[in-house]
Amino acid sequence: MTDGWDWRRPGGTPTQAGPPGAGAMPAGPPTTSAEARGVPTASPWWSDALADPWRDPRAAAAVVVPGLAGGPEVEPEQVTDPDAPGRPGLRQLLLISLITALLAGALGGTLGYTFAVRGGVTGGTMLGAGPVDPPALAQRRPESLAGVAERVLPSVVTVRVASLGGASEGSGFIVSAEGHVVTNDHVVAGGTGKATVLFNDGSSAPATVVGRDPESDIAVMKVSRSGLRPVEFGDSEALAVGDPVLAVGSPLSLANTVTAGIVSALDRTMQAGEPGGPTRYYAAIQTDAAVNHGNSGGPLVDGAGRVIGVNSTIKSLVADGQEAGNIGLAFAIPINQAKRVTQDIIGTGKARRTVIGAQVGGTGSAIGGADGVRLAAVEPSGPAAGAGLKTGDVILRLNGRPMTNPTDLIALVRKFAPGSVVTVEYRRGSNRQNASVTLAADAK
Repeated sequence: MTDGWDWRRPGGTPTQAGPPGAGAMPAGPPTTSAEARGVPTASPWWSDALADPWRDPRAAAAVVVPGLAGGPEVEPEQVTDPDAPGRPGLRQLLLISLITALLAGALGGTLGYTFAVRGGVTGGTMLGAGPVDPPALAQRRPESLAGVAERVLPSVVTVRVASLGGASEGSGFIVSAEGHVVTNDHVVAGGTGKATVLFNDGSSAPATVVGRDPESDIAVMKVSRSGLRPVEFGDSEALAVGDPVLAVGSPLSLANTVTAGIVSALDRTMQAGEPGGPTRYYAAIQTDAAVNHGNSGGPLVDGAGRVIGVNSTIKSLVADGQEAGNIGLAFAIPINQAKRVTQDIIGTGKARRTVIGAQVGGTGSAIGGADGVRLAAVEPSGPAAGAGLKTGDVILRLNGRPMTNPTDLIALVRKFAPGSVVTVEYRRGSNRQNASVTLAADAK
């Protein structure tokens, strides 16, 4: 029996099912039911499919006829959904695998190269931490040592002066936009007049000596060049022991050298000078910043980049005539004194020398733990005489600074500008007295 579909009995011919109630089928081999042959039937529907009240009687039905006993088994036809995703083929799988491998290799190679270049290693271990913020690290704070050096270096120069014996070399710094350069007198002393200034960018310009003051060891030169950056001046009287400082210059012909240290002492009095030359007196700023030959005339700057001294001399353990090197004892002329002398030289061609109007002899006798400095002679119309001092008086202190030898009194007096008023504590016999002395300029 069929439900309208073409089916073929094994060994038979196809038949067409007629409509219900139709006449007899065309003649053919007699049909027998499977039940009549003892072959169990299997319905593709559930057991009560025909009695299902919701079943569409016109819906097509599939009838599966099991094969006869002993006959070949018939595999049911596989039904596939054309909209269902199909299984990728072998070609697609190979293509996807190849692309994935290429991308992974390229990414791995890029990362490996980056780590090797930035880390400085070629192995698999990366040493050190990665950069945090390179642009921020490249910026130096203005108050840092690097920031101070960056600001000061364009104003520092190397000074070369031709002389009969060859050439001398030192340092200097620009003090005016007109091209004035300050250096030490002993740098230009003995020169033939031909001088050259080398700037920190490597360029150079000829220079002329405007004036010199051998006793204060200050000389002023001038170059004809525009766009110069003068230094900023500080106040050497405001310094304290322990303040950080930088020494800038060309030690041993090494231009643009910066060394760091602190103020080791203030008003360190000393005298210096070359054989046959003038005796120079210093009430100097002492520093442990490394200073060597060639630093002479260069600036000593404070933590804000302001010039507070002119590097001039160093202490050494070597004998006379031998090359001295830094041992952490260097001395600079206070900038207040150097600035005053520079202004005098630019304005008049020479500097005024500050005097107290007395000649010093030896030290006084030890009374009260202070030797003092004895006055060998007092000028009748000089500052000392005007304050009531007399020959034979012993100066114990000047503005509170103890006097232990004649160099102390001379150096400290010359540090002040003419017209300054200083307090002098002195001893006359066994009596101690105080006096205010108005210092004056030398008549020379």
